[in-house]
Amino acid sequence: MEVRAATPDDARAIAHVYNQGIEDRVATFETEPRTAGQVEQTLRRRIRTHPALVAERDGTVIGFAWVAPYSERPCYMGVGEFSVYISREARGQGVGRALVDALADACRTEQFWKLVSRIFPENAASRALCRACGFREVGKHIRHAQLDGEWRDVIVVERLLEPLRP
Repeated sequence: MEVRAATPDDARAIAHVYNQGIEDRVATFETEPRTAGQVEQTLRRRIRTHPALVAERDGTVIGFAWVAPYSERPCYMGVGEFSVYISREARGQGVGRALVDALADACRTEQFWKLVSRIFPENAASRALCRACGFREVGKHIRHAQLDGEWRDVIVVERLLEPLRP
């Protein structure tokens, strides 16, 4: 497996993996599949300031992780909201760990000091991944949003990133 920086050329493969997560209804409030064009647009908009990575096995993208702005306010420039998605056939094989660890390193290089995310409480795999990667659970947002007409809670996680040493 290789973890590398994502490029706009990866948009179709990223959309495929992301759409599996949307279909599974355990990782996102999104309900509409993403097109390659939408993913490419997101990558082009963020790629210079917010890291995006893919994991490949035998030339096939099997997972991705990326960071979105936490807030548009300048005081939060170094806080990133991260997401990680793994293709169904590659889950439970260490792909998520490799992506999140590499994403943290890439974010540190870009002067981020914190990564945050929100996870459905019943998503035991994502919660375990975050714990293994040094995140702590800092609270729960009750009735954060609706998914398929039902209110869902989310667990908030964060990881402080140590500054790079010269």
